[in-house]
Amino acid sequence: MSSASRKSYQVNRRLNSVQSVDRRSRAGSNARQLAVAPDDAYTYALRVAYLHYLLQPKTKRKQWVAAPKPPPRTHTSNIGDLVKEFVPGNSSSVKLPHGFRSPLEKRIEHVIMGAEKIPGYNDAAVKKTFAQAYTAFTDQAFRKSMDKERKVEPLVLIFYSAATKACSLGHERGDDSWKLLVDRHVALFVRLLANILRDQGHERDKPELMSRLKTLENKLLTNDQNLFIDTGQNAGNTIEVVVPLSYDVKDMPMVQTVAKIFGVSHSDAQSQIDSQRPNWTEEAALKDLKAYQHRLNSNASGTLGSQDFDAEESYHEWKKAETHFLSLMMMEILTARPELARRSTTVSALSERTVTSSPLSAHPEDKSYSDLGRALSNSDRSSMYGIDHALSLGSMSLDDTSSIRSVDEANYTFIPPESREFLKIITKSALEFDAMHDDGAEEPSLLSKQSADLLTELCVRWRIPQFTRLVVLLEVAARRFTDTMFTVIDLDNAFDLVKIPPEEQKKSPNIYLYGESLATIDRSKWTLTDSAMYQQTLVTLNDALLRDLYDTLMHCYEPKPPSAGPAVHVLQNHIFNDPDFSRKEEDAQEYAGLLESGLQEQAAAVYRSFLDTEVPQSHQDWNFSHVVQLGKSVVKLCERIQKRYKRNPEIMGVNPLTVLVETMFPNFEDDAHDLIRRIVQVSQDRDEELPLQDGFDLYKELVEIRRIHRSSLPSRPFTFDIEELLIDFVWRWIQNAETRAEEFVSQAIKQDPFQVRGHGPGHISLDSERHSHSVIDMFQLFHQTADQVFQLEWDNDVHHARFMTALSKIFANSIARYCEVVDQRFIKEMDSPRPNEREAAAVAQTTQGRFMQYAKDAWNTKEKVEPFQFYPESLVKLNNVEWAMQELDKLEKSMNVDACADILERVDGPRKQIRRPAKYVFTIKIVEAEEIKACDPNGTSDPYVVLVDEYQKRLHKTRIIMRSLSPRWDESVDVTVSGPLNIVATIWDYDTFGDHDFVGRTSLKLDPIHFSDYLPREFWLDLDTQGRILLRVSMEGERDDIQFYFGKAFRHLKRTERDMVRKITDKLTRHINTSLSYEALRTLLGRNLASQVNSFFKRSSTLPQITEAEIENALQSLFAYFNENFATMKETLTDATMVAVMTRLWKEVLMAIEALLVPPLSDKPSNQRPLSQRELDVVYKWLQLLFDFFNARDEDGEVLGVPAEVLRSPKYHELASLNFFYFDSTDNLIRTSERMAAATAQRQQQQMQGQMAASPNRLSAPASLGRGGGHAGPAFASMGTIRRGKSIMMSRNLGTMRRAKEEKRKEAQADPSDDMILRILRMRPEAVGYLKERHRQKERMAAAAAAAMIVRQSVTQGWNSAGGGFAGFGRGGVPRR
Repeated sequence: MSSASRKSYQVNRRLNSVQSVDRRSRAGSNARQLAVAPDDAYTYALRVAYLHYLLQPKTKRKQWVAAPKPPPRTHTSNIGDLVKEFVPGNSSSVKLPHGFRSPLEKRIEHVIMGAEKIPGYNDAAVKKTFAQAYTAFTDQAFRKSMDKERKVEPLVLIFYSAATKACSLGHERGDDSWKLLVDRHVALFVRLLANILRDQGHERDKPELMSRLKTLENKLLTNDQNLFIDTGQNAGNTIEVVVPLSYDVKDMPMVQTVAKIFGVSHSDAQSQIDSQRPNWTEEAALKDLKAYQHRLNSNASGTLGSQDFDAEESYHEWKKAETHFLSLMMMEILTARPELARRSTTVSALSERTVTSSPLSAHPEDKSYSDLGRALSNSDRSSMYGIDHALSLGSMSLDDTSSIRSVDEANYTFIPPESREFLKIITKSALEFDAMHDDGAEEPSLLSKQSADLLTELCVRWRIPQFTRLVVLLEVAARRFTDTMFTVIDLDNAFDLVKIPPEEQKKSPNIYLYGESLATIDRSKWTLTDSAMYQQTLVTLNDALLRDLYDTLMHCYEPKPPSAGPAVHVLQNHIFNDPDFSRKEEDAQEYAGLLESGLQEQAAAVYRSFLDTEVPQSHQDWNFSHVVQLGKSVVKLCERIQKRYKRNPEIMGVNPLTVLVETMFPNFEDDAHDLIRRIVQVSQDRDEELPLQDGFDLYKELVEIRRIHRSSLPSRPFTFDIEELLIDFVWRWIQNAETRAEEFVSQAIKQDPFQVRGHGPGHISLDSERHSHSVIDMFQLFHQTADQVFQLEWDNDVHHARFMTALSKIFANSIARYCEVVDQRFIKEMDSPRPNEREAAAVAQTTQGRFMQYAKDAWNTKEKVEPFQFYPESLVKLNNVEWAMQELDKLEKSMNVDACADILERVDGPRKQIRRPAKYVFTIKIVEAEEIKACDPNGTSDPYVVLVDEYQKRLHKTRIIMRSLSPRWDESVDVTVSGPLNIVATIWDYDTFGDHDFVGRTSLKLDPIHFSDYLPREFWLDLDTQGRILLRVSMEGERDDIQFYFGKAFRHLKRTERDMVRKITDKLTRHINTSLSYEALRTLLGRNLASQVNSFFKRSSTLPQITEAEIENALQSLFAYFNENFATMKETLTDATMVAVMTRLWKEVLMAIEALLVPPLSDKPSNQRPLSQRELDVVYKWLQLLFDFFNARDEDGEVLGVPAEVLRSPKYHELASLNFFYFDSTDNLIRTSERMAAATAQRQQQQMQGQMAASPNRLSAPASLGRGGGHAGPAFASMGTIRRGKSIMMSRNLGTMRRAKEEKRKEAQADPSDDMILRILRMRPEAVGYLKERHRQKERMAAAAAAAMIVRQSVTQGWNSAGGGFAGFGRGGVPRR
């Protein structure tokens, strides 16, 4: 315990003065403090209670007195005398207010019109009388006189005259019955006057006038009871009679309260009162006051003196107030017993001969009482007690001591010798009684109203100031608290009782500063005794409360501990904040140390009980649930303590939660670490795997404990790394998730019918319903898997990033598997023969049927082409792929892929540079072929390419290009290798019936060493028969990177979508190529052959013009074919997928238009002839018509088809620019080509230098970079420009894919290429030499660029010095350039 518990605080100067000054008490300066007996306290309390009964206002009762019967009368004989008697006009108090005439006239008008709301004025005779009076009142002379004098008498007399005239009309002489009506009408007029005054608010400032008008009205209505007034004139009257005192205890409430408090029966109290009635009188009380007054004035013993106060001005202020209160109390006694004032005259006559008056008094005391008696006897008793307060005791002197028996000793009848001690005993008894007889009131109080009234009356009669009264109450409450009779809440209520001012009363008790409390009374006004006792009480309570608080907090860790709030509240709000209490800092620190030590012992004991309860004795029986339960017990206790002390976490400088955490958590952390390691070791010894959920539950519990640890102990680290200890459970779960994902995807595809999720036949499905369940279920699995890791809230960013990377790999593999299976099914469905094709196949089984099919194919352009029959399940698969890209983009954002990649880049960056990659990804794009062998009777082939590796594993199969010897596929495939790999590309000719024909074969070696610069390369590979094929190859390092895996997944989806879309468009391409061919163009231009020949023989200078309608009609069959197929697809495809199909179809249209205009890009001359001007114009008009068809605007201009910005692709711009060069001369074309080639070479060199300086370890080729090294040999260089390849990292989400596409578009517009010029020059025989020179020039530039790259690598990265091979590797585990 603190020192405050063992020694008292040193009091201030006021207490010292109390101890050093020879102070006199009320009983005398030498009197000792009396030991008050309960019987004595009871006797004095009974005296005061009995005196209160004697001095209370006398009870009065009503007594009935019959009124004399008034003499009968028939009517008022002399109205003038009656008016003069009751409404005299010479007094200002009975005059009417200013401006009264105008509202009076308005009210009379209301009566005449029948609008008056007061009952009794709607009678016709009344209206007639008021009309007669209104005429007289509105006379100008009367108005002027009325406004000046404002008398009531003229109004009443004139109305009486008018009433007499009006009522007498129609009656015979001698008939006096109408005279009663006159009295009634005048009474109504008087009532109207009073009502007007009341409405104007003159009821208070004209009380006499209102009273006289009421009396006059009653006089006039003595014989008329029909005006809604009960006058009561004939019922008699009641008078008040004073009830004499019974002197019975049952009529004395305060006496009964005293008897109850002290346990005395009413009969015993009655006996004592009866025996003391001659002594306990009002006269004795008056003598006590006179004696007290004398001692007060003479500063004698028996009252407080100047030595009892610390300041002289405080004493004089108290004395002045006491003098006033004594006067009021004496007046109260004389009011109750007026005869005491008259009796004092006789007493004065007798005492004048024996005792001289005090020299301090200005008048003899008895003369003063004689004056007071005369004042009482002459009073008209208009005040409450019948005393005119103008005759107060302020002008009289009560200082005469002639009637005081003894001047030396204070011997009072009603005031005890040591009133403070007596009050303390009575207060203690009252508190005990009220505590035992608490009736369960809604607002319990320490003192009942009866007890509070008794104590107040005692203080009044014993002249105890308010501060003494309150300090005594607090002393008693403190003593009861130390004796354990009071709770802390009772003590708090006691403080509130003494610090909250009492409620205001109509008549405040005659106590000094009664309306204030200890909190509002200036301490300098207190007596020294009260100050000393108050300070001692505070010290005592401080010690007791600190002991109580310590005992309470020792139970704070129990389930239902006692509350420490009340004790802390009392200490902080009533003890520490009190200016009379000084708290030493060293005492507070010592107490805090003792409290903290005790709490630590309690916390350790609680943790030991948890350990014994939750953890078995044998370590062979341990499992994670025991650690979890132990942790839950610890966390639950901490949460309970935190919630319990949330508002006030620190108590007396000690935080119970912090002590609990500091004591319990280190022990738990050490024990938990040891338990987990032993559990894992036992599991390994048994060759068993611990349940994953147990590990996750354990992690959550440990994380919660660590959170509390960090918030409560920020400077102390957690004992062990939870994540490192339990990370194996997450990796095991991820491995299980990978296995589940593989099986789940297979089952989802197997059980999916791939139908639109509509609501039955006839229902138009929304876009959100046009994908099937398999893709929905797959992504639900992905989200649930990722959410499972997120819900762990793994508190290690590096671990979390690696988890996300592993999950992204699972997702990418699952998506690749899904794309592979779905694409295989899609191809099978699209290639399966339709009913009409099955009929044709049956016919083609014979030789004759085969020739008939060839003939039909030759003439099919002359007949209507039937639309292709698309299966809904095939189109739903395409919808699934499109929806999967949207969902994968959402998944990428939810997993925060870029942040995970940044974290691992910072951690693994240095290690990646020295780590050899395990795998590489080659992207092979099968671009086109030239001059391949013709295998069909019509002189063309239907080629497609099959790509296999050296182990005869099929890698890819392209789509079929119908009727072409220079096909263009533009299809890509990813090949993952761990070392060099040979691939073989074989071109086959597709035949609808029978075996496919062999066209040609070539091979290429994929060696990562040759692609160490990560630049794309183009290879023109010669076929073993005739012709050649163009392959574009780029390489990336296989990376264990989350962005890489998402890019791989997006690439799978995008390529699957592209392949599906191409498969769909291939079904329509045949008709496109037929409609946009040389044959169609010749047919259109040859329709007017006769007119052209005729114009030739007539030597006409102009050829016949082809109309716009003819040009458009040439495409009507194509438009109809498109519309029929689009209508079929629109029923199943989503809007986005439909736009993708139409966009791809538009690309096929552009390629067909391009094939009409120029040959493919090559270094050899072409046999294709250029178009004439008329032909070129027709082709461009076709292009514009097709653009408008695909854009499909409605009447309002809204785009329903493909947006115009999508249609205006780089290929479209190339075709549009072709018109400017098509008919230019060969020399101009060569000069333009050289100028553009030089500008392009310079721009590429600048870009390469800037990019090499900015990122020396790029993972893919820079934008618009030219050919790389010379590993490809002489056939490497092409006539065109190699643009940046779409790497996997550039396809990791929809945003990067859109940005890459936009950059490609900008590059095509910003970097004008001379490819189109070179393609035009292929149709110019005179440009053969230039084409060969450009070919050699490009080879030299490519070789120089490759050599420069190798030199740069060897100088900057030590490629050669590392011994060749893969000595240096860059970021992400790929070789550095």
